[in-house]
Amino acid sequence: MADWITVASADEITPGIPKVIDVDGTLIAVFNIDGEYYAIEDVCTHDGGLLTGGKIECDVIICPRHGARFCIKTGAALSAPAYEATTTFPVRVQGAQIQVQDTRWD
Repeated sequence: MADWITVASADEITPGIPKVIDVDGTLIAVFNIDGEYYAIEDVCTHDGGLLTGGKIECDVIICPRHGARFCIKTGAALSAPAYEATTTFPVRVQGAQIQVQDTRWD
């Protein structure tokens, strides 16, 4: 089973401003939505571009390149030109630390 990785303290991740962390070569964007934390791979499945830098509306991030929309909570692709979900990662809060886990290879 993959280890939990501390990526930030809770006060570093403010609503509307994701924090991007490189975890073993994978860029993971961590979001604070109404005090809950979510993590997705920072990649648009349409063309491989970064999602961060795009507009955030509630729990949706809009790819800044071509406008594909993704649910931050589930990773689901919500509009063309993306049709595949982006990867999500488990998140937990330990004390004041935000941790993520990459379980894709377990």
